[in-house]
Amino acid sequence: MVIPEAHHSTVGDFAVRYFTAGRDGPPVVLLHGGGTDSALLSWRETIGPLAESYRVYVPDWPGYGESELLAGRLTQETLLRCLEALLDAWDLDRVTLVGISMGGGAAIGYTLAHPDRVARLVPVASYGWQDQAPLHKFSYLFLRVPGVSRLTWASIRASRWALRWTLKSIVLNPESLTDDLVDEVYQVIQSPQPERSFYTWQMDEMRWGGLRSCYMPRLAEIACPTLIIHGAGDSSVPVRFAREAAERIPGARLHIIANGGHWIARDWPDDFNRVLLDFLRETD
Repeated sequence: MVIPEAHHSTVGDFAVRYFTAGRDGPPVVLLHGGGTDSALLSWRETIGPLAESYRVYVPDWPGYGESELLAGRLTQETLLRCLEALLDAWDLDRVTLVGISMGGGAAIGYTLAHPDRVARLVPVASYGWQDQAPLHKFSYLFLRVPGVSRLTWASIRASRWALRWTLKSIVLNPESLTDDLVDEVYQVIQSPQPERSFYTWQMDEMRWGGLRSCYMPRLAEIACPTLIIHGAGDSSVPVRFAREAAERIPGARLHIIANGGHWIARDWPDDFNRVLLDFLRETD
């Protein structure tokens, strides 16, 4: 079993915890999502298989895990600046970016801004395809009603039953929704950091007329080998957006996991790891 090595470092104006694993091979950076996530929550089952052939880097985003959001708020620009600072600190010229949900949107945005530094791109259940969220106007108002977001977080923070019920919407494989996974998420969300960070990011991204960061019109600019992995049952990012993205990115591959939800790397980890590794080996 591979045990990733934890590091704490100040890079640029970010105080970041990140994990590394593997000694040789091309660098692969794994970017987690928003909400109740963290580096190890999304990627615990993926780090080991990747580390057999690649040098793996897995950061906590600012305001998640043990990374701090030192000043201001979390925005899409914050994510891209943090990623740039990390790649510079790690002295990596070109990397493979694998990002899930919010992390997928950051990977896409960074690829468009710095195409020379991205060797391969793997968006997973990715943010950044949609121009609107599901039930967009309702979601916009939900965020802005005083106290509602805080009450929602408090309910899942107080009850493992409520947390398990919430996780059922993003983990469709009942064999993956274990007591250990529920406990792991439960421990992470006891910190107020993820709630504050995700809320500020959502408030910036969720506008009345649509989502602020929609990269769909620019996807034809992506020239690196790209694999899109998506769950057919993803209710957060409907699969039709992944299909359209695959059509727009030149040469992109699309793999849809039939019974997969939004948290696909923890929902069907064996299938996810196999598809990801096959792509990386074929494009080395």
